[in-house]
Amino acid sequence: MNLDELRNDIARKQKKGLPFICASVTIWFLILMVTLLRLPVWQQNLFVFCCSCPLMPLAWGIGKILRVDIFDKSNELGNLGFLFTLNQLLYLLIVMWVFGAVPDKMVMIYAMVFGAHLLPYSWLYKSINYRIFAIVIPILSLVLGCLYSATAVAIAMIITEILFAVLLFAELRKLQQRA
Repeated sequence: MNLDELRNDIARKQKKGLPFICASVTIWFLILMVTLLRLPVWQQNLFVFCCSCPLMPLAWGIGKILRVDIFDKSNELGNLGFLFTLNQLLYLLIVMWVFGAVPDKMVMIYAMVFGAHLLPYSWLYKSINYRIFAIVIPILSLVLGCLYSATAVAIAMIITEILFAVLLFAELRKLQQRA
């Protein structure tokens, strides 16, 4: 297979990462619940980090429902997708710094990192929606995070992720119809 065929193959097999995007809706809902708790901000932020822990099991479960093997190794570009994911872990160091330096803005920065990490997937999955949301999410998070609370950011992320999932599903339908 050439590179273009590999990209089409992984986009179909992984359903353009839809299991992870759907799982992120749940993660952001958990984060919203944490922001509504009447706890000191440092404790809320600690719980926000904990909210990400179920991402893989959720994505795996959603993948089962959507008939996606999120651990499929049959496409060589799967390793590249994994590398894109690991990139986000490096960005989380910034979020950890914000945890101590500017705790009131941690959820905002966390959302910005989440959004920005989507950009390479726009290439991998040939997806305009990944490109758009990789730009919109950080900007929206910055504006809302500067003007409003972490709760507003979490609500916006839930709405944004649902819209993103719907648009990805539509993109995926077009891809499957062409195949």
